[in-house]
Amino acid sequence: MRLDIFTLFPEAFEWFSGQRHVQNAIREGHELRLLNYRDTTPLGAGQVDDAPYGGGAGMVMRVDVVDAALQHAYGDQRAGKRIVLLTPSGRLFDEALARELSEEPQLALLCGRYEGVDERVREHLATDAVSVGRYVLSGGELAAMVIADAVIRKLPGALGHAESAVEESFSEALAGGPEYPHYTRPPNYRGWNVPEVLMSGDHEGIRTWRLERSRERSD
Repeated sequence: MRLDIFTLFPEAFEWFSGQRHVQNAIREGHELRLLNYRDTTPLGAGQVDDAPYGGGAGMVMRVDVVDAALQHAYGDQRAGKRIVLLTPSGRLFDEALARELSEEPQLALLCGRYEGVDERVREHLATDAVSVGRYVLSGGELAAMVIADAVIRKLPGALGHAESAVEESFSEALAGGPEYPHYTRPPNYRGWNVPEVLMSGDHEGIRTWRLERSRERSD
């Protein structure tokens, strides 16, 4: 996969880019590109925003700025590419969408800033509008990291061990339910005991216990 993140703040992704699973994915041949809107803006002095028509507080990212960034990255080869605008009003991001996006050969995430992005980006340039939750962030960078993290960890080789992602929250192995509780040493701490079944060596009993706990968390 080639994952492109369009942003005004590529430096915000320095920590994320250095994470082990991201580096693993890159070593496996996947690509992560950080593309700055200011590098390709058609406006002078690096301008990317303007006052909203109709009045109101804040500034709005311009449609021509976003279009220029996409044009520079893809030219006229946008057909078939998944271009996701990150916005609080979009489709709620979940495990099913993460898996769907992870199967794309190319994926672009458009980070907004300021008061938002000109609606024509959503209407004419993006293929999807996605939200990581019904709340407002200062920009799309954190949302992009959430989506990129969920997508990249599904790519072959990203986690090092393929079985790491088999039984986790919302996976098919757990019938779409949240993950079961985990415990480690010490077996007794301040009177708080690890469930005996987990130390029994009874693999079938452990599996049954874990599935039951997962179902309980789904209620």
